Amino acid sequence: MHISEGVLSAPVLITGGVLAAAGTMIGLKKIDYDHIAQVGILSASFFVASLVHVPIGPANAHLIMNGFVGLLLGWAAFPAILVALLLQGVFFQFGGITTLGVNTIIMALPAVTSYYLFRPLLWKNQTTGLLGAFGTGFCAVFFSAVIVGAALMFTETNFLEVAILVSAAHIPIMIIEGIVTAFCVAFLKKVQPAMLSGFRA
Repeated sequence: MHISEGVLSAPVLITGGVLAAAGTMIGLKKIDYDHIAQVGILSASFFVASLVHVPIGPANAHLIMNGFVGLLLGWAAFPAILVALLLQGVFFQFGGITTLGVNTIIMALPAVTSYYLFRPLLWKNQTTGLLGAFGTGFCAVFFSAVIVGAALMFTETNFLEVAILVSAAHIPIMIIEGIVTAFCVAFLKKVQPAMLSGFRA
């Protein structure tokens, strides 16, 4: 769901950069020594999950896993996702350098939002926990699509049709992300529950 270079207006790019910098600073303050490895692993997982992509207009559709990253890291998702997006831009030209701030907001802000919305549900009964995990994956992609649409709309109102297309194209991905996140959370509950309960945003 990266936005490519040369699409967004300067005010949108600047706003995205400022917000991403603020989120990253907060995220860095939340990371302690014990969780550096976890942040690095999840950053790498996000990087790999986003490698297979399908171009759709000025954006790309692909597995994202930002909800899962946010669920485990909270605000620390900002630096984790920023590093992954930077490497994708440098090595594979996904997104770009000038759009790095906006793309970080597109991915990381929904991740943090999902953390606060759904993490409290994980340790309730099994059904509620699975629904919370599914909601994390689904809504993180949904929120990302909304932010993509907003960024395009604030750049040029004629991008309305493109914004709708991008959002509609991600509906199957929202469902898949929800299912994958639910499976990942169920697995971690069995083998490594500390990953779900040990990090505080």
